[in-house]
Amino acid sequence: MTKHISVILSLLLYSCAAIPQTASDPISELDSKYQHYSDIAQEIWELAEVGYQEDKSAALLKTELRNAGFSITEGVADIPTAFTASYGSGSPVIGILGEYDALPGVSQDHVPTRQILKDGAAGHACGHHLFGTASAAAAISLKSWIDQNPGKGTVRFYGTPAEEGGAGKVYMVRAGLFDDVDAVLHWHPGSSNGASASSSLSNMSAKFRFYGIASHAAGAPWNGRSALDGVESMNYMVNLMREHVPAESRIHYVITSGGEAPNVVPEFAEVFYYTRHPEMKWVKDIFGRVAKAAEAAAMGTETRMEYEVIHGLYNVLPNETLSKVMYKNLEQIGGVEYTPEEQAFAEKIKATLFPAARTDIGKAKEIAPFEVINVGKGGSTDVGDVSWMVPTAGLRTATWVPGTSAHTWQAVAAGGMSIGKKGMINAAKTMALTAIDLFQNPAVIVEAQKELERRRGEDFTYEALLGDRLPPLDYRK
Repeated sequence: MTKHISVILSLLLYSCAAIPQTASDPISELDSKYQHYSDIAQEIWELAEVGYQEDKSAALLKTELRNAGFSITEGVADIPTAFTASYGSGSPVIGILGEYDALPGVSQDHVPTRQILKDGAAGHACGHHLFGTASAAAAISLKSWIDQNPGKGTVRFYGTPAEEGGAGKVYMVRAGLFDDVDAVLHWHPGSSNGASASSSLSNMSAKFRFYGIASHAAGAPWNGRSALDGVESMNYMVNLMREHVPAESRIHYVITSGGEAPNVVPEFAEVFYYTRHPEMKWVKDIFGRVAKAAEAAAMGTETRMEYEVIHGLYNVLPNETLSKVMYKNLEQIGGVEYTPEEQAFAEKIKATLFPAARTDIGKAKEIAPFEVINVGKGGSTDVGDVSWMVPTAGLRTATWVPGTSAHTWQAVAAGGMSIGKKGMINAAKTMALTAIDLFQNPAVIVEAQKELERRRGEDFTYEALLGDRLPPLDYRK
């Protein structure tokens, strides 16, 4: 890092105490608008709109960006709730990703005990209300800097819906919306702070639908052919297959329709499958074997089967060059400091976690050491497809109580109160500083592009795992 960039970073050092800074400094702006962005995040938290139905959540962010002077393009990639927002001119073009979809069935109040707000309702159990708001805030905070440095480049916010199973970013990549982007920054809520160069699991999902013949289950079962038998036969064969796939693989499913009444032979049944592996080539292979099990199940039960690929995601391609820049800025910003009230809230949440997950609450203040993690584990994300097209770096901040897992009511609770908002604003600051570094030092982008080309190989050609299907806008209905 050059000497003048180090000086700039030291001037931008964040602490909880107020530090006099210039009006054009993104950190000052984010501090001054903390409550404003907290209110936006809280409104999206309360809306809790699921994938491809985030009309009001997307509208909130579009209004905020439009009022800041960004040029908005709506309904991109044939998705009504997807959009881009750009400010500045020329290159480099720095993309910032923002998500805002909730998860179905995880309704929870912002209290440290299990309290459902509405039975069966959705909740922000992955913190995407914080994700979208922080990313938009980071983009807006760069406006004054870009105005004072004309010709330095463009910041572009990507409003990316339906990350949870809908693969919104994949359709945006496929539509060429990242073709002119030089680097992409993103983040994700979490229970700790880190900015390692990390991969993820590739993922391919589908709904397998079986069609049988209805009949009276007691009076004339011989006249029926059970679609549910087809689903159960498929599940049995796939469960046997688990012994014969690579150990890093993950296969999981839910029966989404199993019939209407016990005394009617089910005419229709459906099962929804996910297949995962650290490498997309293995995912394609495993998914093909799952599909063969479905075909065999239909044959054996004399039913008819068809399947619809819902989404397919690449594994994240780490970029060490960009991630090191992100990590240095996260170190400057620091972790999350709890007030006594937040500490008490966190202790109550900790008591609800499985004993093996309980950890020191003080870890919310710490920054995890930098690592390069080439083999993915845990979850999947449609950021993966972006990362194979553009050098990409991400971070996580402690928006949840340490030890909390994503997709839990505890994540919803912390994300709906001040603990989540503090982690959110730290993420916004880190991304803003990282973008400034890239605007000031384009050589980093050149090196990051070389790393991308080296990692993906000379013969790489992008091909979406979900094929040429249209976005499944009704997959949550």
